[in-house]
Amino acid sequence: MNQLTEKELFETVPVPRAVARLIIPTIISQIVTVIYNLADTFFIGQIGDPAMVAGATLVSPWFNLLTALSNLVGIGGISVMDKLLGRHEYDDVKKVSAFSFWEGVVITALFCGLTFAFARPLLSLLSIAGGGENGDGALGYAYSYMLWTVVIGGLPTMLAMTLAHFLRGEGRAKQASAGMMLGGILNIGLDPLFMFAFGLGFVGAGMATALSNFISFLFLLGVFLHGRKTSTMSLSPRWFSFRYTGKVFSVGLSAAFTTLLANVVFMIINILAYGYGTQAVSAYGIVKRLDRIPLGISLGLSQGVMPLIAYNYGSGDYARLKKVSVFSWILAAIMAAVCVILFETLAPYIARAMLDDEGTVPLTTNFLRIACTAVPFTSVNALVMYFFQAMGKGTQTTVLAVCRQGALNIPMLFLMNRLVGLYGMIWVQLIIEVIMLPFMLGMYFYTMKKLGRKEAQS
Repeated sequence: MNQLTEKELFETVPVPRAVARLIIPTIISQIVTVIYNLADTFFIGQIGDPAMVAGATLVSPWFNLLTALSNLVGIGGISVMDKLLGRHEYDDVKKVSAFSFWEGVVITALFCGLTFAFARPLLSLLSIAGGGENGDGALGYAYSYMLWTVVIGGLPTMLAMTLAHFLRGEGRAKQASAGMMLGGILNIGLDPLFMFAFGLGFVGAGMATALSNFISFLFLLGVFLHGRKTSTMSLSPRWFSFRYTGKVFSVGLSAAFTTLLANVVFMIINILAYGYGTQAVSAYGIVKRLDRIPLGISLGLSQGVMPLIAYNYGSGDYARLKKVSVFSWILAAIMAAVCVILFETLAPYIARAMLDDEGTVPLTTNFLRIACTAVPFTSVNALVMYFFQAMGKGTQTTVLAVCRQGALNIPMLFLMNRLVGLYGMIWVQLIIEVIMLPFMLGMYFYTMKKLGRKEAQS
């Protein structure tokens, strides 16, 4: 996208149209990504072995840490870059993008190497409360799945997500979404091909995920390099600079912490659920992946408007920033309501389609109906978090993330598991989101009031 078009999109295009242009491809991309994550679970479930589904579930939170790493350098980077774009400081945009990309390469390579070195003890830790039915089998499946999806496929997976963040930051949401959708569609097609046509079984699911993410990365890299003459960003090492390290990591750490702690919670629930047997782990794993559909929509909306908020905050156009924020809230409310209605109505049919096991279907159905009640509150809280991240408020968002997922969620899981049992853990997300809502809204309206005073003074 050329600079003039980018300027029009961020500054003059009517807010509903500008928001739609940014969020529609991003939401579609998020949904396709969720569907391709579900594809592994779906096709593995067709084999009919709950231990295989449990094995993939054990790896899922560790695989999702790649998203935390991409948020660290991707969301942190575009928050800084879009504010610089709003001030037309284009050379500094190149410095931030080069730093974010290559720092991401180093950190992710280290993460994948350490995962390979400590995979078996790590998986034993993730299932330490287990020892239930098919426990050893689940760990064996988890090891092969982790090897392909994280150790081999981790770096291209993370870089694909980072490049998508960069492209969205310049307003090229369609290209970013096309790359992520390509990976998702390929995975949906390659899963049955590798697993059944080639006879690779469970291992084929991990291979398909790694290959599809690698192709997605190559596509996004090609898009980025093709547009480098008109892009304000650069991946060239000659622009690498530590000048904006603090600002990138200030916002990036809060985004990474949100994902990191969410996956720590996922791991803890896996550990606690393992004590109730493999079917409980399978049911929870299926629900967490299904739950990512409304979460993906919420994140697509939040990430889509993030460049628009950051740019207008950097340029000082607080009136436009407020319009973007209000319009986003309306969309979030509508989308959340639709998701709740669909999940509450279709839960039994979805559960049986994912894994037709008589012991797992009732658990999955009940878990899904409970989990979806948190969707409206999660949507609001996610919007507020991304609003602060877009403005570069790293300290506030980090504190909110730690309080929400760490200080409240983790202790509450152990408490509810002890008091209520398996179902108690599923209610925790709703409880936490409701507790956090007044704090989130209070900080949001206080910040908007301050921006209103700044606008009046100017």
